[in-house]
Amino acid sequence: MTETKKGGIGAFDFFCIGFGAIVGVGWALRLNNWMAGSGGPVPSAAGYIMCLIIMVPVALCYCELVPMMPVAGGGAAFAYKAFGQNISFVSGWAAFGGFVWIIPWEAIYVCNIASYIFPVLQAGDPLYVIAGEGVYLQQLIVGSICSLLLFYANWRGLRTSATVQRWLCIILIGVGLMAMILALFKFDPANLTPIYEHVGRGSHSSFFGGMMAIMLTAPFFLAGFETIPQGVEDAKGSITSVGKTVVLAVGCACLFYAGVLFCLGGAMPWQDFYAGGQFGTPAAGILLRTVYGGALGQTLWTILTLGALCGLVTTWNGFMIASPRLLMGMARANLIPKILAKQHPKTGVPTVALTCCFCLSFIGPFLGMGLIDPITEFAGTAYVLSWAITAFCVVKLRKSDPDANRPYRIPGGSATAWFGGIVMSVFFVCFFIPGTPVFLDSLTITLFISWAVLGAVLYLGTAPQRNKIPVEQRAAALFDPKR
Repeated sequence: MTETKKGGIGAFDFFCIGFGAIVGVGWALRLNNWMAGSGGPVPSAAGYIMCLIIMVPVALCYCELVPMMPVAGGGAAFAYKAFGQNISFVSGWAAFGGFVWIIPWEAIYVCNIASYIFPVLQAGDPLYVIAGEGVYLQQLIVGSICSLLLFYANWRGLRTSATVQRWLCIILIGVGLMAMILALFKFDPANLTPIYEHVGRGSHSSFFGGMMAIMLTAPFFLAGFETIPQGVEDAKGSITSVGKTVVLAVGCACLFYAGVLFCLGGAMPWQDFYAGGQFGTPAAGILLRTVYGGALGQTLWTILTLGALCGLVTTWNGFMIASPRLLMGMARANLIPKILAKQHPKTGVPTVALTCCFCLSFIGPFLGMGLIDPITEFAGTAYVLSWAITAFCVVKLRKSDPDANRPYRIPGGSATAWFGGIVMSVFFVCFFIPGTPVFLDSLTITLFISWAVLGAVLYLGTAPQRNKIPVEQRAAALFDPKR
């Protein structure tokens, strides 16, 4: 493949895919909980600034590897080149676990947020209850329609789904900036005090501990940048510029989160904003409604809620773009059934894989809000494992294939990759150590183990068919699919 391509979508569209998939809705819904969990808006904002230090090295690894291997599969393709098929499957299956479980997550939350604007969606008795949360017929209808619309947009090709992503991302960014600017009009430095205070959330006891608490949860709220490499086969212009959008998306997301926390945290006393959790959701909209009051405050609440909906759809669409292409890459190498590599003859859309992802999206509204937290934590854990492997791919390939064409070389070289890989490995281990701020609950651990077992069964079950194909032929199908 050449470094510069014609047709397809450009770097700005890839930025919107990544940034929209990262930022989503958490900032609008959980802002007060972030403050409480870290002991105030200042340590939480500082924590996200520090996230630049731990996440940018990982993003830089993608920067080097994307133009080096501009094919669908992302981390799975990188690991195949660096470590072979076994580690490739682990990386790909982990990333797919994060991708595919976020899809029903978004479908669930769309129904929930829409209910704030249209209370009729939760009127009457629920059809049934899952994990303590009711599921309503009206919400099922709305969620199903949204799933169908996104499926249709993605079926038409990456250009259509990227156009949807671009406009929704612009709205999301505009609403977020509007919230920060309006909060600054009400800003009072006294509202940020006490700068740090433990309010019963988390195991920290200092400002630095509060920063660490937000940093350790960052993988849950910074996941999504890895959606960018999955669409690289449809890129136009410089492939290197597409790789650089990974870093840009991560950096802008960290600054966005820090800005929202600091600006809105100073618009009213932050402890009142938290108020023991009595502030509902979307928290950012309720804050503006409270500090402005009247018709203006209600209007701002509505705009913020609509912005939250746009954020939900950008994340949902971003993962609908990435998930089938990841499956396609893995299927080309026969790591999973080959049928998942089937593409539409005109648009190049992986039709079978997209249909599988749509089915998972379609069942999301039927699961209800009670499963949101375990799904979120499971996805974050899966991402971190894939990120760690990708970082170590840079280290390995610089040793085993030093003369390979690298249109972009990351600053710091292998040292940067080592840093990213080690930090992500530490994160991953912390998820399973009791007492750490990110220790997973039993349901999430069960989900993770079950997903790993399912992957092992699938991988071993497809081994006889895979082993019939020479290794060279499988590698060629993955790295040069148009040959």
